[in-house]
Amino acid sequence: MFNVVFVLGPPGSGKGTICSKIQENLGYVHLSAGDLLRAERERAGSQFGALIESHIKNGSIVPVEITCSLLENAMNLHKTANGFLVDGFPRNADNLSGWSKQMSGKVHEQFVLFLSCPVDICINRCLNRGEGRTDDNVDSLKKRVETYNNQTFPIIEHFGKLNMVRKVDSERPVEEVYEDVVKVFEAANQM
Repeated sequence: MFNVVFVLGPPGSGKGTICSKIQENLGYVHLSAGDLLRAERERAGSQFGALIESHIKNGSIVPVEITCSLLENAMNLHKTANGFLVDGFPRNADNLSGWSKQMSGKVHEQFVLFLSCPVDICINRCLNRGEGRTDDNVDSLKKRVETYNNQTFPIIEHFGKLNMVRKVDSERPVEEVYEDVVKVFEAANQM
């Protein structure tokens, strides 16, 4: 059974940056749902490429079966990992129910790492990160933030009711954020 930590927060809250540091130092494998979808979109012969591109451009959510399959395939490639950081997923209630249906009995959900950051700071980070992502523009970002507020934040609230959310303020410098994240993982591993 795979250990899973969901990493959620608004676009630009630092999920990828923090996940890279956790992977480097704590033995968890970082699985970005967005990166997996972008890679599948670019893969020659992908039956889902055009569909994924359409959802990414519109700031909408890709069908859960596609995302879960990509995540599960990636986990099966790293069976000896301490666990997996599932970055940017589940993004809505449909994602959560699809995940539960497809991954039940295959994973142990440890907790949700919620990187909290004001939206204006997040948008500035996205516009200035220079990664050339097609969804790092003002129009797509507005749609992504709206999707986050209306669909993803309720997922964080759902896990909060289950006492599974570990909130870390990610507005601060990366080193300070990471120090707090390490404490969260240390506390979780003592349970």
